[in-house]
Amino acid sequence: MAIPGKNPYDKYKQTEITTAGQGTLIVMLYDGAVKFLNIARENMASPKTYDVVNANILKTQDILTELMLSINLNEKNDIAQNLFSLYMYFKKRLLEANIQKSVEIVDEVVRLLKELREAWEKISATEVRTEKSGLESKGSFSIEG
Repeated sequence: MAIPGKNPYDKYKQTEITTAGQGTLIVMLYDGAVKFLNIARENMASPKTYDVVNANILKTQDILTELMLSINLNEKNDIAQNLFSLYMYFKKRLLEANIQKSVEIVDEVVRLLKELREAWEKISATEVRTEKSGLESKGSFSIEG
């Protein structure tokens, strides 16, 4: 068994996470959610691997919970409320997918997560360009809770 922290890839990944901007971290969370759902989807064919399906859907639901917790609902804006509602919808659909072992439901959630990921990637790219140009962050986004 590998010793935690001794793998150069683990150190690289940890550095990437600690130095990433907020938008980049959100994109990384979406990437993780899609990855876990793809693993769940691949294992739905056989009842022998339903434990893998369950574990990966639960990991995705945990990511969605983190995304929900990062939304600042105190500002009472429509974007924050809509994102929160979407994440709740995804969690509900994933619960259904886990119970029914439904590839179709997983595919639906993956498709929607990918669309949101693309939007966050564009926002994140704008954030990075602003930081690199040294401009003050006028109109930046914040989803902090």
